[in-house]
Amino acid sequence: MKTTKIVSTLLLVSSFVCADALVEKVKKSGIKAIPQSQHELLTIIDDKKDPITSEKVELGKKLYFDPRLSRSNLISCNTCHNLALGGADGISAAIGHKWTANPHHLNSPTVYNSVFFDAQFWDGRSAHLADQAQGPVQAGPEMASPKELVEQRVNSIPAYVEEFKKAYGDKVDVNFERITSTIAIFEKTLVTPSRFDQFLNGNANALTKAEKKGLNTFIDKGCASCHNGIALGGTLQPFEIAAKYKFSEVGDFKGNANGMVKTPTLRNITETGPYFHNGAIWSLTEAVKEMGSVQLGINISDKEAGEIVTFLNSLTGEKPTITYPILPASTDKTPKPSFD
Repeated sequence: MKTTKIVSTLLLVSSFVCADALVEKVKKSGIKAIPQSQHELLTIIDDKKDPITSEKVELGKKLYFDPRLSRSNLISCNTCHNLALGGADGISAAIGHKWTANPHHLNSPTVYNSVFFDAQFWDGRSAHLADQAQGPVQAGPEMASPKELVEQRVNSIPAYVEEFKKAYGDKVDVNFERITSTIAIFEKTLVTPSRFDQFLNGNANALTKAEKKGLNTFIDKGCASCHNGIALGGTLQPFEIAAKYKFSEVGDFKGNANGMVKTPTLRNITETGPYFHNGAIWSLTEAVKEMGSVQLGINISDKEAGEIVTFLNSLTGEKPTITYPILPASTDKTPKPSFD
């Protein structure tokens, strides 16, 4: 009995030592955990010039779910970034106004953890969420609403005007920039800590043995060269470094002026297929192997890809509880929907 206890203790100590070594290896690769403390998290995601408050978050949530921000009154932010579907829409190319598919065949990226991205949009043209939120609302193939229409719709609803005053003060100008930045404040709260974060933060048993093995394979194969930081992605990186992406002809997207493309976050990746900028690959295992070829110039075997996918499952995080909001009623002054 005493011998068994000693052996068990030695095995436990050994597992902690191995876990510590793996954590150190992960951190050296540039990957970071979502902070455990709310204070530390806020120092990363908050803006002192426009701080997060419960009033702004609740108002931003209503606007996020409100289809009246679209020309047709049918499309909300949640249409393409569905919080019940991993923050994406589950289709290859986003569908917008007049049932129009994205003209560049671009896939909707997840909104979860987007506050940790260094760049927004596939070409990185926006540096932060407040600027990003302005794009889809105005874009013809998306929500198709001019700034003036959005302002008229929101300001025609007294309950919205009152909520803006409560959130920002009586002298607030409820303009397009304020409306979209309030949506962004809500989006900042869509953070999903996972078992992987628990592991990096010191819980050696948060990952299974198979997940630890997959994590080790992930690092050894070089995946963290692009998928790093808190988001395990979200930075601009050169694409097709070693080989041609086999579905490069789907859509006409070529990245920014320098051919750089925003690296997708791997957080909740099992929930956000199909994959790549054009949503051309539906299998996560296939996506891993394609990245090995295209970006790293290596062959990732079926076994190795399976190990990596096992690890990627540990990145599925705990979603914040979202109660679907009851939206304030339109008035006689609210501009009617248009389908042109």
